[in-house]
Amino acid sequence: MTETPLTQTPICRSIRRLFAGGGAVGMLVLALPAPVQAQEAAPKPVARVEITGSNIRRSEAETASSVITVNRADIERSGKNTVAELLQTLAVDNQGSVPTTFGNGFAAGASGISLRGLGAASTLVLLNGRRMAPYGLADDGQKQFSDLNVIPTDAVDRIEVLKDGASAIYGSDAIAGVVNVILRKDYQGNTFRFSRGFSEDWDGKRTNIAFTKGVGSLDTDRYNVLFSIEYKKFDEIAYSSRSDRDYIGRIDLRPWGFSANEGLGGTGSIVPGSGAAGSAINGNVRNPADPANYYNRGNLAGPGFTRTFPGAACSNFTTQPQGDPGGGCLIDSTLQYNQIEPKQENISFFLRGTWQATPDIQVYSEFNYYTSQTDSSTTPSGINGSVGYPGGPVNNALVQFGPTHPDNPYFGSAARLRYLAADVGPRVSSIGSNFLRWVGGAKGTHFGWDWDTALLFSHNHVNNNQTGYLQRDTTFALLDPSPANVAAALANPYYAALPPGTFWRIGENAGLNSPAVYAALSQPIGNRANSKVGQWDVKATREFEGIPYLAGPLGLAVGGEVRHEMTELRPTAGTERGNIIGLGYSAYSGGRNVVALYGEALAPLPFNLEASAALRWDHFTDVGNSYTPKAGLKWTPVREFAVRGTFARGFRAPSPAENGVGGLAAYSTAADPLRCALGVPGTCDPASIAVITSPNPALSPERSRSYNIGVIWDPIPRASVSVDYWTIKRKNEINQDQTDTAIAAGSVVRDPGSTSGIPGDPGALTAVLSRYVNSAQTKVRGIDIDGRYNYRLPDAWGNLSADVKYTHFFEWTRTERDGTSRDFAGTHGNCDITNCTGTPDNKANLRLGWDRNDVRVSLNVNFRGKIDNTLFKNDPDGCASHYADGRDAPGDCELASFTTFDLVARWKPLPKWEVFGSIQNLFDKVAPLDPLTYGAQAYNPLDYEGARGRYFTVGARYTF
Repeated sequence: MTETPLTQTPICRSIRRLFAGGGAVGMLVLALPAPVQAQEAAPKPVARVEITGSNIRRSEAETASSVITVNRADIERSGKNTVAELLQTLAVDNQGSVPTTFGNGFAAGASGISLRGLGAASTLVLLNGRRMAPYGLADDGQKQFSDLNVIPTDAVDRIEVLKDGASAIYGSDAIAGVVNVILRKDYQGNTFRFSRGFSEDWDGKRTNIAFTKGVGSLDTDRYNVLFSIEYKKFDEIAYSSRSDRDYIGRIDLRPWGFSANEGLGGTGSIVPGSGAAGSAINGNVRNPADPANYYNRGNLAGPGFTRTFPGAACSNFTTQPQGDPGGGCLIDSTLQYNQIEPKQENISFFLRGTWQATPDIQVYSEFNYYTSQTDSSTTPSGINGSVGYPGGPVNNALVQFGPTHPDNPYFGSAARLRYLAADVGPRVSSIGSNFLRWVGGAKGTHFGWDWDTALLFSHNHVNNNQTGYLQRDTTFALLDPSPANVAAALANPYYAALPPGTFWRIGENAGLNSPAVYAALSQPIGNRANSKVGQWDVKATREFEGIPYLAGPLGLAVGGEVRHEMTELRPTAGTERGNIIGLGYSAYSGGRNVVALYGEALAPLPFNLEASAALRWDHFTDVGNSYTPKAGLKWTPVREFAVRGTFARGFRAPSPAENGVGGLAAYSTAADPLRCALGVPGTCDPASIAVITSPNPALSPERSRSYNIGVIWDPIPRASVSVDYWTIKRKNEINQDQTDTAIAAGSVVRDPGSTSGIPGDPGALTAVLSRYVNSAQTKVRGIDIDGRYNYRLPDAWGNLSADVKYTHFFEWTRTERDGTSRDFAGTHGNCDITNCTGTPDNKANLRLGWDRNDVRVSLNVNFRGKIDNTLFKNDPDGCASHYADGRDAPGDCELASFTTFDLVARWKPLPKWEVFGSIQNLFDKVAPLDPLTYGAQAYNPLDYEGARGRYFTVGARYTF
């Protein structure tokens, strides 16, 4: 934290010792009123600033709430390339955060933080204390959040993370806390920075170029203009480049004990007797006379085959080890086509101008612009991925060879087909995002009041262009030209232009297809999203002296704002009628106006107590009124020890994706308990399933109560320890119905043609029907521990420092409307949200540092505790994944803990030059095996560094 001059009272000296370690993140102790004698002995004025979580300007350490502060030096010491990467390593970030590396997610191209694991939508992100337009693509198609990537790293002055509820100050979305990114405001000079990163495999190169310039002094010139421009380019890292890194990126996990029954035996496997098969690169075909079994086209002795295809031999397509018990042709499709990290390129620009118009009035304006391009790819499309749209589910499991298709081994009879369309190519997404934000305002001092007012406009526009996806109507018609299929496909002009009787030839015969066939099968598709925020706000603060019973001046703040919010996501062309195989419908639209008034007071009381209170009223045109209070208290019995506590209510208004117009069809993972109980092979472990969710205009806002109590102890000079116990209870939580609950309730669509032959088999699941609901309650409890120490070495050998941050979850319990509860803390749940990373109940950050003169060295340790591979605590179904022999997987149903070490060094050989370098994942640890998550393949997205491997960065900064 940047140090601010304080009156030299005993408590201030204690606070200075508290911050002497200068760690990457730190708790702010609430400084208590100084004794009268001390104030008389040192009457110098106290510099006062505004701290996140309060509108009252005060001494930097005076707050009852627990706040993490990350300054510019801390960002540099972390060795991270972006603000998002740094924030997502913090112990307070948990389930529901959105990593940039999730290139195939709903919100690809963006990055979000999830404090306390309550989701990115419940963490409010501010830029210089004001809102910004959320990312146009909602996470999971539901939760809107602010994209951390838009923040220009070189323009950051500091980041403050408020770790308790702040809706009484900031309004909606601040249930879990607030991240306030504060940019530079009065910089003078010029800085040029360049860095280049690369992995040990010499891929994933990252280029970062930044230039910052500031002119004019507010004190002498009465103006300052600052601009910062930054360019970043991140090259992709393909899974195929990590084929020597154990299981990373692999869907064929047979060498690690899995099989096709768990969906981890490679792409193209067959589960005998189940009526199910994977999509094979040469085609798996169901025996019309035996619907429980599929056979590979390359099988020269396929039961009932009327034709054989020697050219379809699996060895003609892949060198992947075979041996599928069901006779499928196996490839490792994710290893071949997917990525650890997508390609991304972006430019960010920040401009701020400030003019001291009079001694009492300052006029300012800010402009942010960010543009990015993210390119990601995934496996070629299968042809049977069922989807949903507002009209209901679309069962693509029916896709089949027609009786006269030349590649049909059951020529003369229609036969269901499972085929991986490698000849069409991978599915590719290219996402362009453009963000802008303008603020124009004035602030000053009149009649004892400090006031600030501004206009704000912010807009995010996203274009998502996709290729490689199959059109359902033409796919069905080109495989089975029945009258009904042809009639449906003729609406597609590309199909209508083909000669009558044209077939899509597959596998070994794909070379016979004309370009016109592929043009009919797969056309470029896309969608676009817009989000806008317009706001006017005003606030004022002052102190009142001489109030009876108070030990000092009363601080008071009042304010109000008027805001308009608008969000729109247009559906991807074709999904509005369920015509894109494997790609569900997602669209929403809505807008609203918000009016708010708020007040806040800070009262120093006798006996070294200080009380704070705040109250805010918000009116939303779509969900009505909300009143949110907050109260805080602090007590310092001795100068080395302080106790603090807060109580706050919070709320989150439903987003347009949740209560507007539109809907969502997506994919999750779930087992099929009904077929599992019947003994149908391959149905007891979670598999991919389509989930169709409808908006609910009757939704109420989420509401919360949070409690925080903590102590800060300064036992010796240059050392401090803080401990905070916290609880957040959130009711009316907006969620989809739990997938497995909906399945158990029978809210599903099944394919009666995909049966095993076992009596009572209802057929395979094709879709789960859900909607957004106000769940009963979520309760999260935990503890934060923050310790730091700074030791000055003798004989001018510099300083040693240590800084540790630790967060533990006692519980993360979600209670449904029927009263059933699930505790996700320390487990792999909740898998219905954001890439199924789980909810680790132990996370920690440790920094060990040494600095001497112009040299600084840091060793950063990031720890993620073990995760039980169950969907929730005491799950009666037991382990979520199993090995082929039935044992719990992985290990004893546990994802091992994961720890990375990062080494960072900086050196100033000349006054104007600084060179720096870092080694991420110093010991090149491999991420533990995770067979359940869908946010990455075979490893948890939280352990991204262990998939990428050791990574080097070098760079230089020139200041002039």
